[in-house]
Amino acid sequence: MFGLIALGGGVSLLSTLAPGIARARGHTDILLLTCMDYRLTDDTISYMEGRGLHDKYDHVVLAGASLGALTDQFPSWGETFWSHLDVAINLHSIHKVMVIDHRDCGAYKVILGADAVDTPEKELAIHTQELHALRDAIKRRHDHLEVELALMALDGKVEDIA
Repeated sequence: MFGLIALGGGVSLLSTLAPGIARARGHTDILLLTCMDYRLTDDTISYMEGRGLHDKYDHVVLAGASLGALTDQFPSWGETFWSHLDVAINLHSIHKVMVIDHRDCGAYKVILGADAVDTPEKELAIHTQELHALRDAIKRRHDHLEVELALMALDGKVEDIA
């Protein structure tokens, strides 16, 4: 009996002193897909932590985020996204996918052409289209998952895309 109590105390102490080890046994809530743009790395982390999601999400990074996951120009990117999503479901029991595109995205310019995003209105429209397309594709494969869509400005402000 004493050994069991000591073991429980040791696990509790381990969880306190080495939270990373304790987390490894658990699950995350969300798979986050974002673009690779270095300008928004800190803003993305701040946004997720501001939502109380510190250490509660897996993170996949693809150029263009939603567009990167669906483009025919770079099919391996989509394969990577879908593989990561399946692993996140099976290994970490995620229940939501969050996709955050961003304004002034170079991948959108490379894949769709600069004219597709040359005004804020066109930029919002094309991001909304691609985000919705990825949401629909996710729901077709995994109808149990929630999908949240957003667009981040270069100042780190995030706009929800319904």
